Amino acid sequence: MNSQLRKLASGFAVLAAFSVVPAAAQTIVEQSAEYRYQLDFAVPDVALAKFLPDGWEPNISQQGNAKDANLRLIFIDRLSVFDGEGNAVGAGSTQMVYLAIPVKKSAGDLVGQMIIAGLTGDESAAPGPFGTYQHASTAEMDRSVSTIDGKTIVEEDWNLISASGEYYELHIKYERGPARRGGRAQSFFDPNDPTKHFIFSPNQIIDIGRNVTTTPPDRVQEFSSTAGGGRIGELFDGTERVLSWDSFP
Repeated sequence: MNSQLRKLASGFAVLAAFSVVPAAAQTIVEQSAEYRYQLDFAVPDVALAKFLPDGWEPNISQQGNAKDANLRLIFIDRLSVFDGEGNAVGAGSTQMVYLAIPVKKSAGDLVGQMIIAGLTGDESAAPGPFGTYQHASTAEMDRSVSTIDGKTIVEEDWNLISASGEYYELHIKYERGPARRGGRAQSFFDPNDPTKHFIFSPNQIIDIGRNVTTTPPDRVQEFSSTAGGGRIGELFDGTERVLSWDSFP
């Protein structure tokens, strides 16, 4: 996936992710090529509310692939990371994971996402643009791809742990299917100061391996995932439900 992260110099001059903004009002701060695996969750509303600033609430879809999802857990293999001038950022590549809430402003029409927590294997990338990333003292990822008789099988293992005890693990094995073009520009609001936000403009494809709402052919052969520790423990108390399993190759 190719992506661009733009910081808005003019605060809320952009009122929604799709508003038209003069080019001078935007500064490209980061570009990257990435592979992602995303899990959509329904987690306890009370626990989730503790991560949102006053005046903001979850923006939960009532239909489609994201129906009922109030939290996204996204594992990212950052293959190459550059600044707006094309220079390598930090280590130049890393593995990371973050938690994003689809959000809306309670009054008005602002919608987007908030990244409330995350771990990165590149120490220089923490605390990140929203002050929410921690350095992962353990950051391990293994991905294998094999094709036999026309079927492509992908197997992935992720393990990221912070010194404070926050952890994210994923094991997934699935048959790769026909991906479709997806993704659109979105605003990412700073949970610590939502008057600040970035525009994330992805150019990507999505391969949905399993979804409880739209029920496409289930191509997930093996799956296990755990997360918890530190400040995210209440989000993963055993009542959380996975709603969608999505690869972004």
